[in-house]
Amino acid sequence: MERIEQHACFGGSQEVWKHSSAVLGCEMRFAVYLPPQSRLEARPVLYWLGGLTSSEQNFITKSGAQRYAAEHGLILVAADSSPRGAGVADDPAYDLGQGAGFYLNATEEPWAAHYRMFDYVTAELPALVESHFPATDARSIAGHSMGGHGALIATLKRPGFYTSTSAFAPIVAPSQVPWGQKAFTAYLGTDAKNWAAWDACALLASAADKVRLFVDQGEADEFLETQLKPHLLHEAAKAGGHDLMLRTHPHYDHSYYFITSFIAEHIAYHAAALSSER
Repeated sequence: MERIEQHACFGGSQEVWKHSSAVLGCEMRFAVYLPPQSRLEARPVLYWLGGLTSSEQNFITKSGAQRYAAEHGLILVAADSSPRGAGVADDPAYDLGQGAGFYLNATEEPWAAHYRMFDYVTAELPALVESHFPATDARSIAGHSMGGHGALIATLKRPGFYTSTSAFAPIVAPSQVPWGQKAFTAYLGTDAKNWAAWDACALLASAADKVRLFVDQGEADEFLETQLKPHLLHEAAKAGGHDLMLRTHPHYDHSYYFITSFIAEHIAYHAAALSSER
């Protein structure tokens, strides 16, 4: 690994690292915020998954999360949203290819060779973080939009791996909306039966373990009715007896202004859950 950025921030250190990913077959970058408490002892980790077109930079430069991570002593890790590089398959559209990995393991060509973001964010990256930084194996996960989808499916597909889960404006039922249908057709093929394994609402319906989810959604989100459809998550959680805290907020849109407004509450939520693990 090579550190390519380091900035003092709220008594801690905001860093960006690059490394060669064995899972993705390309060079990847991720951001890690080390709170001041991590100089004295290992600390729990909150993983952040970004939305369409995001890199590791969006969250660390726009959310203001470092202030609250420093207060609670949480390590923040922001992953990239897809594999990158000249040899990695891509598409001219913003919602497919590099910047739009959808946090799944692709099975179709030309995507299958590199697009294994689920394995990367739930296995390779945590192993890397826990071996190279003062991190415990207590971990939580959060995300925005496509990254909210990623956080939900990571929790549902790896029961017990994450202590807590939250999302801002997640794509909850990708099998039923244009963003997801386009990506799933490309990455997983045209047989929609294969899509259920990567759809949060479908996974909730079949989940044996009960999960607790915290979701914030802006009521002025321009994608609310066409791409996000949070009512489907509410219905799936209710049918399966899962604990969903779904909050809606008048006037808020899909942007980082929305995330910045409520990130302190999400950090506190995860910190409380992670502290119970100690």
